[in-house]
Amino acid sequence: MSLPAKSTSTSTSGPAAGRPGAVTAVVCLALATVVAAMSSLNVALPSVAQATHASQTQLAWVIDAYSLVFASLLLPAGALGDRYGRRRALLAGLTIFGAASAAAMTASSAAELIGLRAVLGLGAALVMPATLSTITGTFPGEQRTRAVSVWAAVAGGSAVLGLLSSGILLLAWSWPSVFGLNVVLSAAAIAGTLRFVPESAAPGAPRVDLAGAVLATAGLVALVYSVIEAPAQGWAAARTLAGLAAGVAVLACFVAWELRRRAPLLDPRVFARRGLAAGCLSVFAQFFALFGFIFIVLQYLQLIRGDSGLVSAASMLPLSAALLPSARLAPRLVARLGARAVCTAGLVLIAAALVILAQLTGGSGYWLLAAGLVPLGAGMGLAMTPATSGITSALPAAQQGVGSALNDLSREVGGAVGIATMASVLNSVYRSHLHLGHLPAAQAAMARSSVAVAARLPGAAGPAHTAFTAGLHLALLAAAGIVLAAAIAVAALLRGHGRTAG
Repeated sequence: MSLPAKSTSTSTSGPAAGRPGAVTAVVCLALATVVAAMSSLNVALPSVAQATHASQTQLAWVIDAYSLVFASLLLPAGALGDRYGRRRALLAGLTIFGAASAAAMTASSAAELIGLRAVLGLGAALVMPATLSTITGTFPGEQRTRAVSVWAAVAGGSAVLGLLSSGILLLAWSWPSVFGLNVVLSAAAIAGTLRFVPESAAPGAPRVDLAGAVLATAGLVALVYSVIEAPAQGWAAARTLAGLAAGVAVLACFVAWELRRRAPLLDPRVFARRGLAAGCLSVFAQFFALFGFIFIVLQYLQLIRGDSGLVSAASMLPLSAALLPSARLAPRLVARLGARAVCTAGLVLIAAALVILAQLTGGSGYWLLAAGLVPLGAGMGLAMTPATSGITSALPAAQQGVGSALNDLSREVGGAVGIATMASVLNSVYRSHLHLGHLPAAQAAMARSSVAVAARLPGAAGPAHTAFTAGLHLALLAAAGIVLAAAIAVAALLRGHGRTAG
């Protein structure tokens, strides 16, 4: 899927790499731990609000602080793993993640939770690139392809499993139990890493480009923060536009700096490799669709259909059930049909699934939701494995941490932009379609703030549900159009590539 990369040796030491199954299982456990944490707390937000008296804005940042720090530190964290050892980065990240989760179990205020979720993001930024680069940096070709397909399946399915595990925990315990699960999973992953995961690093790797790391982090913080805040502030607001412009300007400085460096953190010229560019675009589009959809559908299931948190999470299981086998099947399809056909077909399936899901109404049966979830999961499974292989195989062995971070960055930024974009469309349509002339102005204004508020006001629930589903329709159709455009661009970028996964 990508142009051949210059080969650079990578040293491997510590536990034997002769047990690829055990190594894959451990790094995927670590991966699932940090991915599930992105979504798992969503189910517990009502309990968190009651316990900490958090405002709606604070609740949003309890979720978003994790993603902001996570995405912004991925590139430098991946480079640190390449230089000092991916196993060391994995252990350090899991330790930080577990310790911050333990502290979060005792938090009594929203401010504490926001700060600790940011620390969790730091740990996750060290963990996630190390999981993939351990596979790509230590496994030979056939084992690597199989392991990457497993990694891709876990990366896509863990968000849903995080929701389900939280729903189950909340049946018996309160919201701190969600963080308690993080502690248990981190401890298990640390034990497995110490026992099975070999150390791998690039011998003689240059010092980490600190100036480049600072520029990349600052630019991504400004960009991701502005995207997250855009639905509340307005996309055309001066604050949003200034933040986006600042992020783009700082990232432009990062590119100019990296082009002058003999040992850059990330050489911008790698994006001229069509396989890597197509992989990044594909991963971005996949998680744009997935996280934006999850953000909307959880509100639909709980506020429109009236399902509990556990039922809502369990309703999403067909997505994971379709994603896991299709991700395992993808390498064989790539070998037979080529990466271009498989990756493009996966994205087209995702777009088709969003069109199906856009037909949901308050009275829809579960079969319609399932009919959209199955192709959504299958499409992600097909598209994710060749896209991930295309990114990592475009870079030499010494830069597998950075390559893995680039894959993860495409995922995190895609998810943040997907949530922000779909939330903006949903909110705009909801407010414009909500007609409450029969209510006093103060109550009508409260109802327009959210469908959850409207549901508690006499005479507002019915119109609010109708307005919400109208917003859902347009948001998902717009997302389908964006994913379809990405499929066309990926097909164009991969024109002429051979039948390989990488």
